[in-house]
Amino acid sequence: MDDADRKILALLADHGRMSFAAIGKRISLSAPAVKRRVDRLEADGVIAGYQARVDTGQGTEAFLDVFCEGDTSLPTLRAALTKHPEVLGAYTVAGDAEAILHVRCAGMRELEIVIERLHAEPNIVRTRTQVVLTKLVER
Repeated sequence: MDDADRKILALLADHGRMSFAAIGKRISLSAPAVKRRVDRLEADGVIAGYQARVDTGQGTEAFLDVFCEGDTSLPTLRAALTKHPEVLGAYTVAGDAEAILHVRCAGMRELEIVIERLHAEPNIVRTRTQVVLTKLVER
């Protein structure tokens, strides 16, 4: 991977639908040259996919550490978490928590309701919440 590849990746990370011609113009390459590079980056697995960032108008985001009882299996935890549409992402982590969740809600009261619903799940014994104040970087 060279400097041109890194520039392409940075542009696509910020603007996933940017055309090859627009990318080429920004980094002084032709559109076909950009396409060849993007195709190679996709084939090599460097570009794993593309996604839409959706703004649902919900304004409160938080990260929740999730603590489970006993030997809760990952499929059991996944099944419990997928029932909650406010959970944007769920990740196993190293440390004292079993998982960390990225949650988006309309406001603080709705966040409190989500936390209460999570606590009602049979294997979740507690959570620790960190509310997002400012997004410094988002891709």
